[in-house]
Amino acid sequence: MIAPRKSLVRVDASLIWLLIALPGAAAAGDNPADGRPWVRVVESDTRIEIETDLLAAAIPKKEPRHWMTGIEKGSFLDKATGFREVGDGLMVVDWLMEAGSDEAWSDQVIAPDGHGVGRYAWYTNETDPAQREYARMAHGTSHRKRMVEGPQLCHRMKPVQPEILRGKDFVAVKTTYRFEYAAPGRRPGSLWTQLIVFPRGVRYFLLMDRIDTVNESNEMFLRNDTPGCIRHQGGDTFSEVYLSYLNDSRGLRIPADEFFTPFPPDEKFGYRRDTHPCPEHFIRAYRLRDGATGRDGPWLAGMTLEPSVVYEAWCSQRPGGIIVMIEEIHGRPTRPGQSFSAAHIVGYFDTIEEMHDLYRRHQGHTALTADPSGWRLQE
Repeated sequence: MIAPRKSLVRVDASLIWLLIALPGAAAAGDNPADGRPWVRVVESDTRIEIETDLLAAAIPKKEPRHWMTGIEKGSFLDKATGFREVGDGLMVVDWLMEAGSDEAWSDQVIAPDGHGVGRYAWYTNETDPAQREYARMAHGTSHRKRMVEGPQLCHRMKPVQPEILRGKDFVAVKTTYRFEYAAPGRRPGSLWTQLIVFPRGVRYFLLMDRIDTVNESNEMFLRNDTPGCIRHQGGDTFSEVYLSYLNDSRGLRIPADEFFTPFPPDEKFGYRRDTHPCPEHFIRAYRLRDGATGRDGPWLAGMTLEPSVVYEAWCSQRPGGIIVMIEEIHGRPTRPGQSFSAAHIVGYFDTIEEMHDLYRRHQGHTALTADPSGWRLQE
């Protein structure tokens, strides 16, 4: 028997990823230029990797590179410029919370994961000055809050099995999780849903966070990072921050050197619905910078498409080289059986004007749905 030549058994790299991609991924639409699919989706035990014609991203299932929720750290790539997200991931979800103090019970309640249910406000009765100062820098002191349900999803959520939805011109990933424990007088079981849609031919994705609650609260809200934190040393990864909701309707452009010294959330660059007028657009963005050359890259922006759902938002510099972009949604009276949500657009943009143009086309929406026939923003 004659052995085959090596050229007859060589497998083309494009065929390899088609073989390992999820069933149906190749049917999501072809690139007319070369006949290859515009998107590929590869699922492993730990994550779902998505590569479109213009972007790449990963969504964790377990053992994440940093946080369990949102887009995995370092995975969000702009193929047009080669730049990536420079924080700890995008649209990372935290607690289900409310306004108020937990001082009366924070040290007496231990959650099933071994962490205190009320540890958000632990500095209220903490005797260690260093820990008190860290808490002040992380959370501020002007607006007290406490947890309603846990765990803190970003890093204590157990492994999940997201659902992948495919259509002709999009791929979507839907993740759900029920909170496992609650503060005294509350019960666990509220449902968090995150839906992420990657459309064809754009440098952004759409995302919805939704809560179906089992508890009552006067000011319940969900905390997340929109779009995500910024890791830097002396502004080496970004050149400026843009916040559309400050400085009247013009927005505020903040140079990197404003973040060289740590400051708490309630010192500057903060937004509260009860102290600020509702803006026309709610956009938070930072201009990426190449640390080696100093060259400016694209803007990485996060847009909340209905400004009135934002309860509070801050952009503060913590010790250790991290700018925190916390955003809290809803913050209104909520009863068991009710739900609330926010819809966002997150992606890369060449100019601030481009962000606002896209915002105007989609503003006013708070919900997002997807099925094989397509995806839709809803009020």
